[in-house]
This record gives sequence, C-alpha cells and structure tokens, in this order.
Amino acid sequence: MALWRGSACAGLLALAVGCVFLLEPELPGSALRSLWSSLRLGPSPVPPGSLSPEGRLAAAWDALIVQPARRWRRVAVGVNACVDVVLSGVKLLQALGLRPGNGRDHAVLHSRNDLEEAFVHFMGKGAAAERFFSDKEAFHDVAQIASEFPGAQVLLCGPVGPKLHELLDDNVFVPPESLQEVDEFHLILEYQAGEEWGQFKAPHANRFIFSHDLSNGAMNMLEVFVSSLEEFQPDLVVLSGLHMMEGQSKELQRKRLLEVVTSISDIPTGVPVHLELASMTNRELLNSIVHQQVFSAVTSLGLNEQELLFLSQSVSGPHASLSSWHGVPDVGMVSDILFWILKEHGRSKSRASDLTRIHFHTLVYHILATVDGHWANQLAAVAAGARVAGTQACATETIDTSRVSLRAPQEFMTSHSEAGSRITLNPNKPVVEWHREGISFYFTPVLVCKDPIRTVGLGDAISAEGLFYSEVYPHF
Repeated sequence: MALWRGSACAGLLALAVGCVFLLEPELPGSALRSLWSSLRLGPSPVPPGSLSPEGRLAAAWDALIVQPARRWRRVAVGVNACVDVVLSGVKLLQALGLRPGNGRDHAVLHSRNDLEEAFVHFMGKGAAAERFFSDKEAFHDVAQIASEFPGAQVLLCGPVGPKLHELLDDNVFVPPESLQEVDEFHLILEYQAGEEWGQFKAPHANRFIFSHDLSNGAMNMLEVFVSSLEEFQPDLVVLSGLHMMEGQSKELQRKRLLEVVTSISDIPTGVPVHLELASMTNRELLNSIVHQQVFSAVTSLGLNEQELLFLSQSVSGPHASLSSWHGVPDVGMVSDILFWILKEHGRSKSRASDLTRIHFHTLVYHILATVDGHWANQLAAVAAGARVAGTQACATETIDTSRVSLRAPQEFMTSHSEAGSRITLNPNKPVVEWHREGISFYFTPVLVCKDPIRTVGLGDAISAEGLFYSEVYPHF
C-alpha cells in the first residue's frame, strides 16, 4: 500500500513506511504537510466553474475544510516499506509474451499465467487488488523486466533498503535498525478506463499489485518500530501491512497477530493508532485480525469497498451474503456494515475498545463514521479526503472542474437494516451528516478524475488527508 505523498522524485511514501518517523514542530510548509499534499505534477488548473455541479461542490468543500484546533506534530508510520515499480499492466503482459485468456482470481499467484488471469479478472471489474507471488525466482524475473520497462516509475512506498533510503525526504527519520541490505519490490500494474486485454475492458482506471515480499510479510520491523516510540513521542501512530501476512504460514500468522496486539498495547496511553487495511483473500486471517483484539486495540481504521465487504463476509456481518458489489456500492449497505463494526468492536460503556473511527472510501463517495464524543472536525476531514482523491488522480494542485465529474448517487438511503432516511445530494452542501445510536456518519461525493494520471496510493492519500484534518479529543 502506498500513503503519505512525498516530495522526493516521482514519488509517494507509503502509509506503510516501515520504521519511519515524521518530525516537525510547525506543520505549515513542513515535511509532514508536504507529504500529505497533492503531487504537483500538472499545470495549474482553471478556476472552478461557478455554475457546474462540480464547481459548486469544489467551492463548498473549500469553505468547509478548516484546520483542526489541535494538529499532529509528530507522526510515526510503520511497519511495511517497499519500493513500488509502477507501469502499464497490459504492456507488461505483452512484454512477458502472455496472451489474453479467461480472467480468474487467484488467492496466491504461482506463475505468469496466474498473474495474467488475476490481473484481467480485476481489470474487467475496475477493482483494485493485491496478491502474493509465491515463486521467488519467477517473481524476480518479472520484476527485472518491469523495472527496465520504458515509462516505469519508482515510488516510495519498515524494511528500508538502499534504494528506498536514497529516495526518502531528508525530514523523514529512519531508525538504523530498520536498514537492510536489499529492498523489497512491489509491482503495481495500472490500467486506464476503456483499456482492453482480450475480451476484457476496464470500466474505469485502477491498479493490481503483486510482490514476493517476505520481510514485510513477517512484519520484521514491528518490535523495532514500537521500541522507538518512547523516545520519538508521536502524537499519532499509523500502521499498515497486516495484509502482507497472507504469504506466511498459519502458525506464523497467529503468532505475529498476538505480537501485534502486544506491541500496540505498548504504545503510550493516549496516542491514537490508525490501521490502514488492504486487499486480502484469506478470510481466516482477517477473522483473526478482527477477533484477536487487533480492531479493539486501534483507534481508527481506513479501508475501501472491497476490503469492507470482505471483512463483513469473513466475520458474518451485515450483507455478508452479497458476493460482490454491483456497480457503485450501496450507501445504505456500507453504512450498515460500518455501524455494525463500531457497535460490535468499537468503544462503548460496556466494552474496553479503543476503536472510535472508520474512514471508508470508494471511487465516487466517502464516509467517515465515528463514535460520538471522541473526534472533532470530521466534516472537514471527509471533505479533504474526497478533495485529494481528485487532485491526486489528476495530478493537479486544486480541483480542475474540466477534468473531473460528479458520479455519486443523486439519492440514497442511509440504512437498509433499519428505517433509514432518504438523502438527496446537493452540490452546494456536499457533506451529509446523520446519526444512529451514538455513531455519527459523514458522507461526501468524490469528484472523479476523468483521465487519471495516477491510481496507486489514492486510498492511502485519502486516509492521510482525513487524518491530517482530524482532531482527537484530549480525553482519548
């Protein structure tokens, strides 16, 4: 996964950056703010049109997005780091000499043919996915071809090898114990809307990620990361990488999950912990993550529509019988699952859990759900996360209304498990708020980039921006 857009080279530094610490006493203009700002790769956009729905929505966002009263000064980010190689998926398949076949999902990739089948399976759906490639030599052969491919970009995405260390911003501190002799490479195959491979045509742009990453899969830097926190004294801790454990044995998975919970419990009291989830195929592993107290040990979650539905299926939550989303995920169903997670695993008077916040994102809308009394400035946070999705994908500093479109449902129900309200979207008031049994929901549409420059790291950038504008109450 990628998060925290960086100022270095062509890159962005992943949310999953293994033992990495971001330092700055004053955020404006600082390294932390630049890591969370949009990539400045394109020309300055035309000012928002005053009459279009996109222009009105963008202007309303700008009015809503205000700095929180208390801002993060030090953020610790761990424990999954890698070098991302980003390139065209279709062109790589052609370079590998593969022919179009029938798309089919594979929980684990064992060969080039598995790669081709899994890639086109998700390309045909326009869905993001990530898989482990089990054959080390075969993966390295593919990675070598990919790294030499014309137009391939290297992004920062812990175990920090020489290439990753070279790309890091000077204001990002890496503990010496995190350094290792070789980098872990992840290959990110992007595709554009309308791109074709055989009988498959992508409905919209997205990406498929695969790797043979054993260091991050074993979470080798977890203990180093946590032991460094006492001296660093962060205001916020961000964790990622649990999905990488799918390449490990069940015995190691169980062992490391227990150690994850122990390590999180060692984080100083009062420091919120955000966990960013990622694409998974192992229901037993995800079930263990939920029930082995990982969820109750963290304060905040970030996830997309694929991860949310798979989570509900893995733990028999609401709408678990749904095999997949059909088009745009139903807002009422998403709301029901978010509500259920916070009710079953979040903080309450009868449950000693730290979980009080979930940031959900899908292509055309976002929802922030919070347990009342723990978070402030969430209207601004959800709006900021949606705004950065458009600027990052289009590689512009601000929303260019000629390059984005409003695709969110014009009407939706807030719930299907109870008598929800019917909401009509109003671009002049883009953040909709509703409440249910002590949980608040904040919904906003996304201005979707018509021809995205970048698909990788969007989810992580969204979560990063949402956290940047969030404020946790001191009594946390």
